[in-house]
Amino acid sequence: METVKDILAQRNEIMKKSLGGIDYNAFEKGGLAFDYEALMKFASYPIEEVLRIQLETKVGNTPLYELKNLTNLVRKISSPGKGARILVKDEAMNASGSFKDRRAALSLFQAKKEGYRGVVAATSGNYGAAVASQALQRGLKCIIAQEVFDSRGIGQPEILEKGRKCEALGAEVWQLTVGPELFFWSLLLLKETGYFNASLYTPYGIKGIEALGYEVGIEVKARYGREPSAVLITHAGGGNVTGTARGLLESGCTNTRIIGVSVDLRGLHMASDNDFNRKSFTTGHTGFGVPFAVNPDRVDVPRNAARSLRYLDRYLLVTQGEVFYATELLTRTEGIERGPAGNTSLAAAIPLAREMPEDEILVIQETEYTGAGKHPTAQLTFSRKMGVEVIRGKPGDNIPGKRIVIPEHLSQLSYEEHSLDKLKQSYLEHTLKKNEVKKLSLSELKFLQEELKDNNNLVIDYLNSKGVMYG
Repeated sequence: METVKDILAQRNEIMKKSLGGIDYNAFEKGGLAFDYEALMKFASYPIEEVLRIQLETKVGNTPLYELKNLTNLVRKISSPGKGARILVKDEAMNASGSFKDRRAALSLFQAKKEGYRGVVAATSGNYGAAVASQALQRGLKCIIAQEVFDSRGIGQPEILEKGRKCEALGAEVWQLTVGPELFFWSLLLLKETGYFNASLYTPYGIKGIEALGYEVGIEVKARYGREPSAVLITHAGGGNVTGTARGLLESGCTNTRIIGVSVDLRGLHMASDNDFNRKSFTTGHTGFGVPFAVNPDRVDVPRNAARSLRYLDRYLLVTQGEVFYATELLTRTEGIERGPAGNTSLAAAIPLAREMPEDEILVIQETEYTGAGKHPTAQLTFSRKMGVEVIRGKPGDNIPGKRIVIPEHLSQLSYEEHSLDKLKQSYLEHTLKKNEVKKLSLSELKFLQEELKDNNNLVIDYLNSKGVMYG
């Protein structure tokens, strides 16, 4: 019988067979650099074709709403002339109820096209339901490896609901405990079944999100005669930011600011058995957003096509309580119940809109379906059971894993600016150490500058400070 070590040693071979023959070695340029755009071109579908493929399976062409009631409330508590329009792209209208359908649609189309009998995906979130939905429509088998339980066998209500939804959509669900076994079992399943790897982090997954960014850009320009001032994107593994930004650029929105937003869960370790159930958000938080920005290739493919630091202009943090408040606010003002992950961006958009002129446009890039396990009531009840205090008050009193503070008034919503420069420096530190770099070639230097959207010599200044040669 093969051991864990045996399976991990076959990682590259398993990946190549399960990804339609993508040879990641072909994109390596030597040292720490690789040809990112060549990797992305592997999914060589023009945007019009991606849109057509998605519509075949009830994905895309989702409504773009102006949140008029909410915008009016924001203007009432803003300075005269302030209070930007807030729009939302309602991705809950996709087949399985989230923007993750965009990622799954193209991957499953590719799997079917190449003759795979089924697909495997490793996820604890909405992506599993998206893959299951698309597999069902494409006539493919589907296995979801889901990180669910702590060592006591306790699972969060949101994750349990997503597992139920996967099963309702015909998937075979393997429910696992928190930790490294998720990656091992997904590799083993890929090897034993010969199925397609419907990873979140392939070019297909990112290309699917480009369609979302493209739709936002085209629709806003058609309706308002101008591009959005900013698009707020809930940031976790980086695919949402990357794909949306690339799609906006393809739509001609070259001046739109890309703003990532995460729930502040600093201090909680996502792979910790103790911390796993002391958070109320399974995605869209700093436990994913920061590590994936600093080390994007910590995924189930050799090179991650999601690379957020190439595109982010700002990165904002909000508290769990503020997101719960924004979720309820959206329901009560606009008559649509969504959440929770998409409302992470909404929580930041409210204080950001207060700072901007009324004629500017902010777009919340996505929503998601809600349901029994995902509803704030279920989440907060579970938090109390896990020993987390839930109170009303000032969001600044929030302590991740110990206290959730629900604001008492709209004016209390705020955000924290998370330094992109510090994230980029952390990226450099990690990359140089991992590759034991003493000197960089010019191609490696260029790669780092592109990788970090470096317009102010940050990379060169860092290299100089560490005595690393280049040229």
